[in-house]
Amino acid sequence: MFSVKRFQPQPGFVVQAYRFALDPNATQERALRSHCGAARAAYNWAVAWVTASWWQRKAEESYGVPEGQLTEWRSWSAYSMRKEFNRVKRTDPQFADWWDENSKEAYSSGLANAEAAFKSYSKSKRGERKGKRVGVPRFKSKRKARLSCRFTTGGFRIEHDGRHVVLPKMGRIRVHERANGLRDRIAAGTARILSATVRHERGRWLVSFQVEVKRPITRVARPDVAVGIDLGVKTLAVMADSTGEIRTVPNPKHYDEGANLLRLLSRRVSRRQGPDRRTGRKPSRRWEKANAERNRVHHRVANLRSDALHKLTTSVRAEYGTVVVEDLNVAGLLRNRRVARAIADAGFGEIRRQLTYKGQRNACRTVVANRWYPSSKTCSACGAVKAKLPLHVRAFTCDACGLVLDRDDNAARNLAALAADCTAGTGVAGDQDAASAVSKPRGADQKTRATTRSRKATGGRAGGATLPHQRQQETRDRRQDTEAQLALW
Repeated sequence: MFSVKRFQPQPGFVVQAYRFALDPNATQERALRSHCGAARAAYNWAVAWVTASWWQRKAEESYGVPEGQLTEWRSWSAYSMRKEFNRVKRTDPQFADWWDENSKEAYSSGLANAEAAFKSYSKSKRGERKGKRVGVPRFKSKRKARLSCRFTTGGFRIEHDGRHVVLPKMGRIRVHERANGLRDRIAAGTARILSATVRHERGRWLVSFQVEVKRPITRVARPDVAVGIDLGVKTLAVMADSTGEIRTVPNPKHYDEGANLLRLLSRRVSRRQGPDRRTGRKPSRRWEKANAERNRVHHRVANLRSDALHKLTTSVRAEYGTVVVEDLNVAGLLRNRRVARAIADAGFGEIRRQLTYKGQRNACRTVVANRWYPSSKTCSACGAVKAKLPLHVRAFTCDACGLVLDRDDNAARNLAALAADCTAGTGVAGDQDAASAVSKPRGADQKTRATTRSRKATGGRAGGATLPHQRQQETRDRRQDTEAQLALW
């Protein structure tokens, strides 16, 4: 398998997405669904084609066939799968009758997604991929798979009127809002469309243009000021900067505002005759109407949350030169059923993601505090660390210097101080050599839960323990270096 060189934008240019909502008519919507279905079918075909050789080799090994006579591995590179797909699409009963109704880019999109899935599985098996372990790619369900399709070649563009986009095989489709901004950039030569992705999300069809756009670095309002951001549920964010100013961002709690209406609409949906896959019963018209009304409330809540987070992160990145955030274990927090809904509604992970990429646009720093750094237990005045600080205790009281401060304000001030420590190397958090000399009673800054070993590779899974082009070695979970309190992004 060969590796494709990753695209690099020109100097002074960045790659970003411009997303527009579409207003397709009935014919265009059927074409959009057909293209997304073609991408899903190509993905499933690729998964079946690659894993068939795995199961064949496993069966031959059980019969005692020598290693040299086993069936050859099938490559999961997009080039190999595309070559084989183009060979069989005219004769395969699954595609022979309708493959030419859609653009070739729809099938290429599904094959590219399959290649990415196999690469993620391979890297995860070798221990080169962060996060949870990824299993063998599985088939995408027609009922549950997200409708999506990507175009990298063909006649996709924005029309001169700014009210229509052109997609291969589908022609002109009206956009809900004008695309004059992107159209003018393209006309001026400061932007170039690289690809277009259509997807059905939150009840609407959307098109996202991946654009190489000229974006000069803009100077922030206070480039020499660092801010620490402590995220929470009661208060969305507490921001303390290096000048001593503390600001609080209230949590809008969009889901809680719509919870009563959602409860009413969900009760109404439950009283209608819904679909039943076991008996093949179709939903009634009244059920479909009630379900659509409930979904509109869900979509409105998601849109309000997205808008609020973008406004918050944009304002922060336009003001401060350095932003310090925590490396929160959001997935672990969501396992707590008492706070899972509130944390999901706040969007902790999305806030950090937006702060990171928006900071890169302005050439500003994003400092990520170590996950086990005790920001809430450390006194922001003298640096003493408490052994315990339960969540129900909302005020921090220092036993050493007598400081009394709200625990969120204290945590934000400690995070803001990390930016200076990262540069000056005071030994509190930035200087790794001196970090071990700081008093940490009872290991308050360390991981207390025992780590577990990763699962051993077994022959029970498709592909077994001898995948092609892989090191036959399983990695173990590694403990984080508690001395390295910072990670600079």
